[in-house]
Amino acid sequence: MTTPFEIRTDDLSGPEVAGLLQEHLASVVLHSPPESVHALDLDGLRAPDVTFWSAWQGPELVGCGALKQLDAGHGELKSMRTASAHLRRGVAAALLEHMLRVARERGYRRLSLETGSMEAFAPARALYARFGFEFCGPFADYVEDPYSVFMTRELEP
Repeated sequence: MTTPFEIRTDDLSGPEVAGLLQEHLASVVLHSPPESVHALDLDGLRAPDVTFWSAWQGPELVGCGALKQLDAGHGELKSMRTASAHLRRGVAAALLEHMLRVARERGYRRLSLETGSMEAFAPARALYARFGFEFCGPFADYVEDPYSVFMTRELEP
């Protein structure tokens, strides 16, 4: 699928990206108690097992997302965020398609994610469900949490 967005591997050094991630963390903290916030900060997103992408429309940052390798066959989606001015314009879908393609190229057999259980996260859950993610139990180091929803999907080669 061709999108009007340019998706770039990003080193997280730009002020636009830092601002969007600040907005993301502020939103998560607004809707989740501190012990249920699993979003990575800039240092966490710079870890060697994480790849971060930014999405641009011309000179404007429109979204971001990251893929964390849990093991050789399992990845986790992290820090999916669409800039507020670009909601419901296909940014998150374009990023998700990109990350699914990369996960398949890396040979991952499964892709999982954690998101919030509150109403504010309903659009995210609906997006993931449209892309074939199904509800599951905690994975990796997560534990049951009433404020978290876990989703996963198998990847065909």
